Amino acid sequence: MIAAPPPLRIALVEDDPPLRDATMQALCLEGAEVVPFPDARAALAWLDADYPGVVVSDVRMPGIDGIAFFARLREIDPDLPVILTTGHGDIAMAVEAMKNGAADFLTKPYSSADLFRAVRAASERRTLALENRRLREEAGRSSGQAIPGSSPAAQRLRSVIEGVARSEIDVVLTGPAGTGKSHAARLIHDASARRTRPFVTVDAGILAHEDAELLLFGRDPGGGSSSAGLSRTGLIERANGGTLFLDEIAAASAVLTARLLSLVETRTVLPIGATTARRLNIRVIIARLPDDGSHTDRDPVWHRLGAVQVAFPALAARREDVPEIFRLFVTRHARELDCDAPSIGEAQWSHVLSHDWPGNLHELGGYARAFVLGLADIGGPGSAIAGHRPLQQIVADFERTVLEDALRHCRGDIAQLQAMLQTPRKTIYDKLAKYDLKPARFR
Repeated sequence: MIAAPPPLRIALVEDDPPLRDATMQALCLEGAEVVPFPDARAALAWLDADYPGVVVSDVRMPGIDGIAFFARLREIDPDLPVILTTGHGDIAMAVEAMKNGAADFLTKPYSSADLFRAVRAASERRTLALENRRLREEAGRSSGQAIPGSSPAAQRLRSVIEGVARSEIDVVLTGPAGTGKSHAARLIHDASARRTRPFVTVDAGILAHEDAELLLFGRDPGGGSSSAGLSRTGLIERANGGTLFLDEIAAASAVLTARLLSLVETRTVLPIGATTARRLNIRVIIARLPDDGSHTDRDPVWHRLGAVQVAFPALAARREDVPEIFRLFVTRHARELDCDAPSIGEAQWSHVLSHDWPGNLHELGGYARAFVLGLADIGGPGSAIAGHRPLQQIVADFERTVLEDALRHCRGDIAQLQAMLQTPRKTIYDKLAKYDLKPARFR
């Protein structure tokens, strides 16, 4: 039996009581659920970002007019569809509102059929937007698993990311290049309440650009004698309501660093040529290299801003995670290249387990891609003796990797594992306990 579609839900904002009652009656006759409001202030007190319906609002209202009401709704939820009803004198304003994201506008007097058609179309878009949001939320709830590995460091990173994502506090990510700071910044945003709002990255290329201030802070419509009338919204302002990620902050000049520090402290932005700073609602995540004394003048004391500090270890400091990460990279690159992932042989595992990976995830990912393409060179400095590691550790890492591969193949079935490895059951259990490998994880 096919379930009936949910009723259309409409928040009707109209200060004219007879028109409000007549419109409400017409919509209810079409099966819609209508909640009426006499003004925008009452509607704002009731609406939230989870409202599953459409807002229909008059433009000319006392107190907060329809245009200001629409702007406030955009702050609550930019995906909330708003249909404006206007008089002939308000058409220009309504058209401008549509350019800024309004769903539709109807000129009074309008027919109930035209209103219902506009509401139905907007409602379909709202349903789709909420479904996409739900899927993103599900992805956000499982985003902790996007930091692979079973080492204490990987577990700590997952725990910290999950914790800070639920808060609004700023975050400073510190670690060597290629350790996953940019990826973690995106995970924090996607698992936060801001997941549906912009995530804007400002990287070293932008910070070192000759027009960095224009790119970041934008330009007021009347700003500058040579650019009068040319407005530009800066990257910082585009992050309003969402997350601003400042990647490799040390690339900024001293002047630019001071402006960014002021932005983080005051949450205001002053475009070029503007006379009044604009207040922003943003969360800031900053990525930095570890302190080594080489760039202290250009990398101010961000730790004084009250942000959570998260340290990312080098890959060499969590070697037990390398096999799992390498498998993930191989699978990902094979999917991207639309080919079957090749079998990982003893020579490849020897390289993966013994190499120090000074380039961290970037280097490991590059090797995985070359391996999938059949271009990996395993005879160079990444051979089994590279890294100056004890033979006992190299053998142990290899043994653990063989056990993990076999467990995946057998889906955690101990009897199959024993037969595959031709090893006594007690020895199997001893090895699994030694490497903290739980068969249930592979079922």
